[in-house]
Amino acid sequence: MFKKILIANRGEIACRVIKTARRMGISTVAVYSDADRNAMHVEMADEAVHIGPSAAAQSYLVAEKIIEACRQTGAEAVHPGYGFLSERASFCEDLEKQGIIFIGPKPKAIRAMGDKIESKKFANAAKVSTVPGFLGEIENAEHAEKIAGEIGYPVMIKASAGGGGKGMRIAWSRDEVRDGFERARSEAKSSFGDDRVFIEKFVVNPRHIEIQVLADAHGNCIYLGERECSIQRRNQKVVEEAPSPFLDEKTRRAMGEQAVALAKAVEYQSAGTVEFIVDANKNFYFLEMNTRLQVEHPVTELITGVDLVEQMIHIAAGEKLTLKQGDVKLNGWAVESRLYAEDPYRNFLPSIGRLTRYRPPAEGRHGDIIIRNDTGVSEGSEISMFYDPMIAKLCTWAPSRKEAIDAMSDALDNFVVDGIEHNIPFLASLMQHPRWRDGRLSTGFIAEEYPDGFATIEPSARDRKVFAAIATVVELLRRDRLDRLTGRLAPHSGVLKPDWVVKLGDAYIPVSIGEGMVSIPMEIDLSIDGDAALTVASDWRPGEPVWRGSVGDHEVSAQIRPMDNVVRIAWKGMSVTASTMLPRTAELDRLMPAKVAPDTSKLLLCPMPGLVVSIAVIVGQEVKAGETLAVVEAMKMENVLRADRDLVVETINAKPGDSLAVDAVIMEFA
Repeated sequence: MFKKILIANRGEIACRVIKTARRMGISTVAVYSDADRNAMHVEMADEAVHIGPSAAAQSYLVAEKIIEACRQTGAEAVHPGYGFLSERASFCEDLEKQGIIFIGPKPKAIRAMGDKIESKKFANAAKVSTVPGFLGEIENAEHAEKIAGEIGYPVMIKASAGGGGKGMRIAWSRDEVRDGFERARSEAKSSFGDDRVFIEKFVVNPRHIEIQVLADAHGNCIYLGERECSIQRRNQKVVEEAPSPFLDEKTRRAMGEQAVALAKAVEYQSAGTVEFIVDANKNFYFLEMNTRLQVEHPVTELITGVDLVEQMIHIAAGEKLTLKQGDVKLNGWAVESRLYAEDPYRNFLPSIGRLTRYRPPAEGRHGDIIIRNDTGVSEGSEISMFYDPMIAKLCTWAPSRKEAIDAMSDALDNFVVDGIEHNIPFLASLMQHPRWRDGRLSTGFIAEEYPDGFATIEPSARDRKVFAAIATVVELLRRDRLDRLTGRLAPHSGVLKPDWVVKLGDAYIPVSIGEGMVSIPMEIDLSIDGDAALTVASDWRPGEPVWRGSVGDHEVSAQIRPMDNVVRIAWKGMSVTASTMLPRTAELDRLMPAKVAPDTSKLLLCPMPGLVVSIAVIVGQEVKAGETLAVVEAMKMENVLRADRDLVVETINAKPGDSLAVDAVIMEFA
């Protein structure tokens, strides 16, 4: 067994590998760029080596720097994590030349399966069911249009060396092929250094289901069930679960056996994932094989009890698999939510900055529930524009799917992240979505259910009572604390007055106080909107970011953020601004004029911090609705900014290569 390994990656996956290596008694070496100098994986590792500037192309993607770090530290093996160099066959070969073990498959398998075009050809030769498509080299946009017409719309344009949704576009018509082809090539070139793309038939309403395999150097190969990865946005997975709520045992076995056959055909060694798309009739088609550890591997570990990183290390050390196919049992249900630094209310645009507060729910077993949080950040960490915007992977396990989803819902309500925008509100809302809870999924789920983007959910009448109850007790405690701090002998602030009004958005909800005292812990009876009194109980203290307690017979965990004269309350994906006031104050408040938002209809604002890739118009140009105005790159993704109506360009304030802040004015219209 190895004495020391180097992790050629960063963030949560580097931390994940370090945890297993430490448990196995193996020393670890981290590598880091300028931006990651104070990163968690650097602190966790036994040693750390600086490998260059912040840009991945000058640090994490430079194989020579990784090899030099191995020489400096005496690392015997390299675990690549995922992304970066994990599927680069030449990197594996370079390590072998230096006598360093690559903790992953051999170059042959990486080349056969890592290139999407070659993997399709190989799968066809191995009689694996594949999606119809064109696997040759596409010369230009005109050639792409011809191929798409022959295959039949819709088609998927994909980067050959791609992954993570980058370099991928769906085209529903000839007009969309040209732009999709150019964008896919551009993203592929900048992300992977390889601008080759291929085109295949896009299966409408497919499910994305993948099979985890393990194979050693002695011919042994097994599959560890499946993962459902159908909840995707822009072809990027958002929520995964294991097992799939769709598969039956017969289909699971057929997919697993086909995945194993493919792995054996390429003499695969290590952990790998064979991805399929599955139609409504449970017909499945090979999509690709990821010759590395997958981001979503924790859900498989939770339902099988198998540490995939540990297995990869044993296999790389030349050991035989100790597991047989009959040993693999699927136990319970696991759900993973990917927490991203992005604003769900602004079409999920990336967000960067410092985590002023980061407090995930407690990991471990809690009764019949297990909570796991794979992360590479801590309070005070900075989310950089240079890398993927993932903050953490929150996982829950329970005996059943419903229990696992409910546990995830509660865990998200308890997950505190401040300082940046994040997608927790969206994830929390998703956990309540009837279609998700019923398991009626497809890769188009988010686009279909949120066609106009994600917006704050309007609370039901019952939910408004919960918000009003929380707002009331929060305000009572705030006033009581103020009285104590100012040394008042009598509470002139009105704490003991029985009648209050809670303003939620534009609604005014009357609240009457019954039995109880203003104290910590608090237990008090409230009559809300004239209904029968219900008991509100909590040990929450002012300043705590999460209010935990009960409102009637509902157990509630809600995020609390005080603002100017109001409090922001977030719960189950809903978010309200609440103000608790005396009845007379409420009367006067109703007379206050509404604040009008400024008119930005004649401005093109940069929707996220990013780099201007191109400006597609000139001053004086007449632009039609839907035409491209500019392209901005952020966190390795190119975002096309289009005109929402016919207009004329009056001034252009940015040029290619400019780094812009959010809401910077790119251009103005007449």
